[in-house]
Amino acid sequence: MGALFMGNKPLVHVDHRVSIVIEQLLRLLHYCGMPATDADLIHGSGATVGELLLEAQPRSTLFTGSQRVAEKLALDLHGKVFLEDAGFDWKLLGPDVSEVDYVAWQADQDAYACSGQKCSAQSMLVMHSNWRKAGFLDKLRARAESRKLDDLTVGPVLTWTTEAMLSHMNKLLELPRANLLWGGKPLTGHGIPECYGALEPTAVFVPLDAMKDPAAFELVTTEVFGPFQVITEYTDDELPLVLALFEFMFHHLTAAVVSNDALFLQKVLGNTVNGTTYAGVRARTTGAPQNHWFGPAGDPRGAGIGTPEAIRLVWSCHREIIQDYGPVPDSSQLKQS
Repeated sequence: MGALFMGNKPLVHVDHRVSIVIEQLLRLLHYCGMPATDADLIHGSGATVGELLLEAQPRSTLFTGSQRVAEKLALDLHGKVFLEDAGFDWKLLGPDVSEVDYVAWQADQDAYACSGQKCSAQSMLVMHSNWRKAGFLDKLRARAESRKLDDLTVGPVLTWTTEAMLSHMNKLLELPRANLLWGGKPLTGHGIPECYGALEPTAVFVPLDAMKDPAAFELVTTEVFGPFQVITEYTDDELPLVLALFEFMFHHLTAAVVSNDALFLQKVLGNTVNGTTYAGVRARTTGAPQNHWFGPAGDPRGAGIGTPEAIRLVWSCHREIIQDYGPVPDSSQLKQS
């Protein structure tokens, strides 16, 4: 819609597994009066559309998806891209514990609603030790374990198979002092094809110290597009290490800082760069309470969606026309320089 608002004629492509959804949206727009010639839709594999882009060389491309494809497009299209790519999104629980039931509910929603298939889903939960003492993990576990196929609070995963998610979980559990907090089992009693994923809401605890190893850090910060999160714990003295780990991450999309302590918020917000950051005891990573800018930060290719500013950034560009009609001075007054 942003492309249309700015007078462009977009060529739209989405993952073939959800292509029917965008087709129905376009049919709805046609029904509402949009001329059929205003937008094109192409079905097919990513590789096929990639060849089309190489031949067409569009003026600009907005890509939402994996970092691997994003980097390939950036090279193939000579940097003429805006990226709203993968997001390994973290939530930090500050030392001031309050509203434990609400924070546990929001954490469950952020990690497991839509089976975790949101680019802003909570991938890592970093809690101050005070929250464990307050029984936060028990409340979060109870909510996670209450999700079931019968009411669709958990469901199939389109881009990760069950085997792939379990393999990733087992690699995490090989890290020093890592342990399974809940989940970790395939869903049962269903007819979900094996090409998709079917996993219980899962959480793996990985100690903060274990993440100092570069290989372990890369493993821990791998985004699983499913009902899966990593949880860790810190103390007051370990906050600098937490902030350093946030800085080392490559995908600065969404973050949440759950705290009403103004000084704590200032310190964390001033030392992180995520493009969309929620702050306060109601902080979340998903389910925005209002329309706002959504997009990554820390990369000049980063795209934004959701606001007029974002639409102008992605679907337009700065241009100036200098008008100079006269009057023209008498030729006798023209001097050379």
